[in-house]
Amino acid sequence: MVPPLVWIVTLAVIIGLLAFDYFAHVRKAHSPGLREAAIWSGIYVGLALLFGVLVTIFGGTDMGGEYFAGYITEKALSVDNLFVFLIIMTSFKVPRAAQQKVLLFGIVFSLIARSGFILVGAALINRFSWVFYFFGLVLLLTAGHTIKPEDEEHHGDEADNIMIRLARRVLHTSEHYDEDRLVTTVGTRRMMTPMVLVMAAIGGTDILFALDSIPAIFGLTQSIFIVFTATAFSLMGLRQLFFLIDGLLDRLIYLSYGLAAILGFIGVKLILHALHENTVPFINDGEPVHVVEVSTFFSLAVIVAVLAVTVVASLLSPAGKAQAAITGMRHLTAQYLDLDYESDPEKREQIYEHLVSAIAKVDALAPKYRATLHTETELMASVDLAHSMHAQWRGAGGSGVLDSTGGRS
Repeated sequence: MVPPLVWIVTLAVIIGLLAFDYFAHVRKAHSPGLREAAIWSGIYVGLALLFGVLVTIFGGTDMGGEYFAGYITEKALSVDNLFVFLIIMTSFKVPRAAQQKVLLFGIVFSLIARSGFILVGAALINRFSWVFYFFGLVLLLTAGHTIKPEDEEHHGDEADNIMIRLARRVLHTSEHYDEDRLVTTVGTRRMMTPMVLVMAAIGGTDILFALDSIPAIFGLTQSIFIVFTATAFSLMGLRQLFFLIDGLLDRLIYLSYGLAAILGFIGVKLILHALHENTVPFINDGEPVHVVEVSTFFSLAVIVAVLAVTVVASLLSPAGKAQAAITGMRHLTAQYLDLDYESDPEKREQIYEHLVSAIAKVDALAPKYRATLHTETELMASVDLAHSMHAQWRGAGGSGVLDSTGGRS
């Protein structure tokens, strides 16, 4: 039993970190650099590990093992969530400087939603032991769904979930963003900006993410304190991680298989635990079934091993490198052509430099991978337009505003 004082201190630390993140980084809209994202990602991971050490010291090795297993699993699932966040913000063409506020909102909303699911899940577990069967089946089904091939258009459906359809029906938003503001003035009217719709989309997907996230961590521990803190610390630093691994996300082509293996493993673990505590009448006449139970440290070892193999295989895969190079070129081209995405001339120059580097990587691919570009006529036309826009921008001395056709306005 965790003392109330420990709960109070822990909640104060988490709320304080979120408040600090907002006032120190998000309140003033800006595009975070790689160095800033790397430093703060490291700090938040360090704080999570330090908390795990404290849990181990004061709560024992079993409790510490449960925390680390839960934290690593939730962190891996949160990285997978970043894919959808990226697609949502790309679909809504969110300016880069405004993406920080969207991500922080997503983190806060996710923490609130998952806290609700944690309380409900704990109440169900305490009252009905058969819930472990249900959670196990949910994870096995989720694991199967995770490895189903899905195209980007299907992922884009995440941006048209129930919450955003409701928001579109109730709210009348402006056509353009006003930095990272939620409300703007159009003529004489006060209107919501598209940021409200983006946040509705993020909020809706957060609820869906919680449906597999919470059963997964309950499969590793039934301690509400560990479930909550592992979930909370896995979400901390997610904003910085997004900007740090933005270009790396497309390289992790086998991440879905790794996550499917982890969710499937935890699903089996839950069902074994349910059998061990069985009270369901039609299974062994309502008596417990003597089966092998998976220990916390074995679970931790499996999770770490699967993630390590998944990441290394993705980074070394020639297909992964090719996919990342082509997708990176596509994203950078779209970012450069979208004049609202980045208005800072210096940052636009950096995007163009990254685009040139991405094109060079694509040119260096093996012929069988470059051959796929022959059907990408729209992409190649966009690349040519980006070159043309940049040449005119440089010709204007790096000043002036270009329209979407490459001309000055």
